Amino acid sequence: MLASLEALVRSESPSDDKAAVDRCVDVLAALGRDAGARVDRVAVAAAGDHLRLAFGPPSGAAAVRLLILGHTDTVWPIGTLAAMPVERRDGALHGPGVYDMKAGLVIGLQALRLLGPASTASVVLLATGDEEVGSATSRALIEAEARAADAVLVLEPALEQTAPPMGGVKIGRKGVGEFRLEVTGVPAHAGLEPEKGASAVQELARQLIAIQNLARPDLGTTLNAGVIAGGTRGNVVAERAWAAIDVRVTAMEEATRIEQALTQLVAADPRISLRVSGRVNRPPLEPSPAGQRLYDRAAEIAQALGHPLPAGRVGGASDGNFTAALGIPTIDGLGAVGAGAHARHEHVRIDALPLRAALVAGLIDRLSRPA
Repeated sequence: MLASLEALVRSESPSDDKAAVDRCVDVLAALGRDAGARVDRVAVAAAGDHLRLAFGPPSGAAAVRLLILGHTDTVWPIGTLAAMPVERRDGALHGPGVYDMKAGLVIGLQALRLLGPASTASVVLLATGDEEVGSATSRALIEAEARAADAVLVLEPALEQTAPPMGGVKIGRKGVGEFRLEVTGVPAHAGLEPEKGASAVQELARQLIAIQNLARPDLGTTLNAGVIAGGTRGNVVAERAWAAIDVRVTAMEEATRIEQALTQLVAADPRISLRVSGRVNRPPLEPSPAGQRLYDRAAEIAQALGHPLPAGRVGGASDGNFTAALGIPTIDGLGAVGAGAHARHEHVRIDALPLRAALVAGLIDRLSRPA
């Protein structure tokens, strides 16, 4: 597992570099073949290719069909290895993308290798190349595979801040929206005739206060204007300004409320126009009875391995959000135990890798048999 993981991490794969992601896909495809997979590569022009690794009997010949989700792209640019080398230190493996989520891919492959040809389930491990940037080219493929599956297992990192070495899983995730507010005002000389201008920057400031007031932290709804820009010079009443707004929700009702509120924003100055674009593009992964039953089975497997399996909800999203929204039982966070997603201290616990592979293998085996 370590040798496979180190090979994947050394193949740097930032989302915005298709050639790099495709090279990582080459590595994963070779690992998949070695594990006994039937390999189908889905070529993509606008992002890294997607990889479909099929195990067990064909879906039409199997009583149980399972989809396992992962991704090959990372947030780290080419050259990060120079500052974050792949190294084993203090019981952990460090490196860019090792935790989010190349270790999850290795865990999934090892689980399927453990089960071998005796497994009766039809299993597809789908590794996409654009998860970190919204899954625009992979969403339709993910949803099509999910509709043909009885359950979805997501290999994103384990629930953090839970007892090692087993760690926990994720049974709920927030939905995510990305919006852009563009403000167009009237330019004027700030000293000679400021009254003839209408400042887009000042209007943006007013709107951001109104937007922040839409938040409902008690319901898990948050809004964050993470990037703003506007104006040209200090002595010019600003004609244009904009903001990028991140939205997180725990329920689709809140997604609808926020989308409607943002499209109904009104400028205080009638000379100023507002334009809002974007949407909640990842629905929330909401806890459900079917999801709970899936978690209960995973917890039974963990207990048989000698460990409890805590469950929790998190603010980040994954491709599991899409599958859960279709009503397919989904469990997330079955990947690596560690810390530091998108951070310089990114690492995975080495002792947890085989334990996690055993958990995933046991869950696949359990789902393959009658309830």
